[in-house]
Amino acid sequence: MAHRQAASLFAQQEEQALRAAQPLAARMRPESLDEFVGQRHLLGDGKLLRRLVLADRLTSLIFYGPPGTGKTTLARLLAKTTGQTFRQLNAVTSSVKELREVLEQARQQLSAGGPKTLLFIDEIHRFNRAQQDALLPDVEEGIVTFVGATANNPFFFVNPALISRSHVFEFEPLSCDEIKQILLRALEDKQRGLGEYEVRMHEEALSFLAETCDGDARRALNALEIGVLSSNERPIEFTRQLAEESLQRKAVVYDAAGDAHYDTASALIKSLRGSDPDAALYWLAKMLEGGEDVRFLCRRLVIFASEDIGNADPQALLVAVAGMQAVEFVGLPECQLTLSQVVTYLALAPKSRSATDAILAARKDIREGRLVQVPQHLRDAHYQGAQRLGHGTGYRNPAYDPEAADQSYGDIPRTYYHPPPEQLRYHGQAKRQNKEDG
Repeated sequence: MAHRQAASLFAQQEEQALRAAQPLAARMRPESLDEFVGQRHLLGDGKLLRRLVLADRLTSLIFYGPPGTGKTTLARLLAKTTGQTFRQLNAVTSSVKELREVLEQARQQLSAGGPKTLLFIDEIHRFNRAQQDALLPDVEEGIVTFVGATANNPFFFVNPALISRSHVFEFEPLSCDEIKQILLRALEDKQRGLGEYEVRMHEEALSFLAETCDGDARRALNALEIGVLSSNERPIEFTRQLAEESLQRKAVVYDAAGDAHYDTASALIKSLRGSDPDAALYWLAKMLEGGEDVRFLCRRLVIFASEDIGNADPQALLVAVAGMQAVEFVGLPECQLTLSQVVTYLALAPKSRSATDAILAARKDIREGRLVQVPQHLRDAHYQGAQRLGHGTGYRNPAYDPEAADQSYGDIPRTYYHPPPEQLRYHGQAKRQNKEDG
């Protein structure tokens, strides 16, 4: 009995020593779903993932989202909540052999009456096709509950066969309030957190960490730990300056969820519309330094290419869409080069809202009741019985009859599309040249 107690005490001391060596972000991982912060669109009352857990119907999952949003933590909690054995592999370092060994162990454990295994594979997109295919038989048979995590769009990087057998859940960056909740919990927790230190957290410093960590709880906790452990004063005054030094990033007056976000985005779009590449680059840089979501930027640039340039330069849309795809593939920080290329191209491109105004006018007419019936000769004739109804009768194909272009395509109420005047075509380049000429 004494020997058993000594061994238990030794194991407990060993566990405490290992935990003490862990970084704050690892120590503060929630131990239950109730402690988990964020992703309410997945775990809120009545949401699909919570329903699957409560009904004990957890199937294979793919977690997709930026770093520090809780993908690994949630996988651990799901295993704990459902009573499964948690096994973790990293797709960067794990081989097919190692994967098959884990799958075989899971099969043997299940056949011996043991618990099912939840197999978590981080960076699943880094597995090649053969490695991903090796998962399929055991996933289909239910030998393991597969949970994959990736920061890249799984529909681009994960085999369709694996996606079709999994629920895909997109994780969102944590909000400022959620980051603050995590930081304050870490400051108060004496067992796992920094509660043993006397820290006076300034509200400005707390807001700065929450706003500039890009929704990444891990990054915020790392900065908090660096600030506390590197300070020699007692009590520790956790000021805005200490927060900036700990995050190793100077403050940018930019609230990614408030007025600054919308005002700066507006300034960027209006600079592009005004064909001023220098102003557009400045506002782009401010948004990047402030931690703006690059996907938001890409969406705005693609919209701008159609809305404000349109057919004055059809190439602009191709450039914007290619830029969006490149940003998704490359990521920060390198994708700033792509964004700079797209922004300067759009700024110097000729501008026209002809296509935008045309669709808005046409939809307005339809909403106001100016409805036009499809003429008989334009109706679909590709089915049996269409000829008996007279559908398609009299239609002439302009490819074979040059005069057919003059046929009626409906009693359209008015002219919607007015092509951009020729003088718009080189407005951006001319304005730039005038600026350089002084």
